[in-house]
Amino acid sequence: MESRIERQLKKGALELIVLRLLEGRPSYGYELLAELARRSGGYFTLREGTLYPILYRLEDDGLLASAWGEGAGRSAPKKTYTVTEKGRQALAEGLALWRVFSGHVTGLLTQEDAI
Repeated sequence: MESRIERQLKKGALELIVLRLLEGRPSYGYELLAELARRSGGYFTLREGTLYPILYRLEDDGLLASAWGEGAGRSAPKKTYTVTEKGRQALAEGLALWRVFSGHVTGLLTQEDAI
C-alpha cells in the first residue's frame, strides 16, 4: 500500500509524465496505462479513474487534442490523444522546472547538517 507521501509525489509528476509519453506518439487511454506501467517497471500502475481525469484536464487546457478512431477488428472505437504545440511548450517548461525542483529537493534531502 502506498504511503501518503508516495501518492502525493506521483500525483505531482503524472501530468508531466503523460505529456512526455504522448510526445513520442499518439495513444489511447489503455495503451497509455500499459506503456506507463511497462516503462516504469510497474511503479506507475494506474487505474483508468486516475488517468482519464488527467487526460481530460490536459485536453481542457489545450495541451492535448483527441480524436475518435475505429478500433481494430471487433473492438470499440478508441479516443486517441495527441500533444498539441501548446502541450509541447508546456512539456519543455515543465521539464526545466522539474530539473530545478528535483535538484533542490535532492540537495536538501541529502544534506548532512540538519537544521
